[in-house]
Amino acid sequence: MHRDVTRIAMWSGPRNLSTAMMRSWENRPDTEVIDEPLYAAYLHQTGLDHPMRDEILAAGPVDVDDAIEACIATPATASVSYQKHMAHHLLPGMDRSWLGEFRNVLLLRDPRRVLASYAKVRADVTLDDIGVPQQVELAEHCEFVVDSDDFLTDPARHQREICRRLDVACDDSLLASMLSWPAGRRSSDGVWAPAWYSAVEASIGFGPEPTTEPPDLPEHLAEVGEQAMQIYERLRADRLIVT
Repeated sequence: MHRDVTRIAMWSGPRNLSTAMMRSWENRPDTEVIDEPLYAAYLHQTGLDHPMRDEILAAGPVDVDDAIEACIATPATASVSYQKHMAHHLLPGMDRSWLGEFRNVLLLRDPRRVLASYAKVRADVTLDDIGVPQQVELAEHCEFVVDSDDFLTDPARHQREICRRLDVACDDSLLASMLSWPAGRRSSDGVWAPAWYSAVEASIGFGPEPTTEPPDLPEHLAEVGEQAMQIYERLRADRLIVT
């Protein structure tokens, strides 16, 4: 018997509220989450050296077609499949046709904040590493854009509006479940969690909105930051505004 499933793909760059957003959706009783299902295939194709590379490749799948098949598979019981995707994992030459199976959303963050955070784990950072150029292409597939800084000013109102736009139920009980969650690691977390997820593992909800200006970037990141800001400002112009 065919069962209707809402498939949501939240596309972002790294260090971008994306794991907290995944926690929020996973805390719904009707939702299954999938953490960066293209990561192993991305590393396999690019040969890049990321933290815990061997463990990621071993966890797989490293074949793109297998990864996509897992993305579009029907969950065992959940009526919502929420997938956290990194924009830069969608490499040139990868099939895009499967994106039509999803309600696609673009999640942005000021790239100066992204770069400052990302560089703590990987010192050499390019525009492609943080997914900014890829976000331009993905914007054509996405129904709307969410800015992380805006979201954190009022997570409840933003999450309710996101659900409304995606035709997902969001009564008071479901909304409450999306705003707080137990601390700790999840079985659904990617094997790379020890390298990246320390902050979200300690969290029990969304953090406060930023109260400081984005940091000044070191000289070796300044040019990347300037290029990224130009793209970010263009994409942000079409962001979701909750009134």
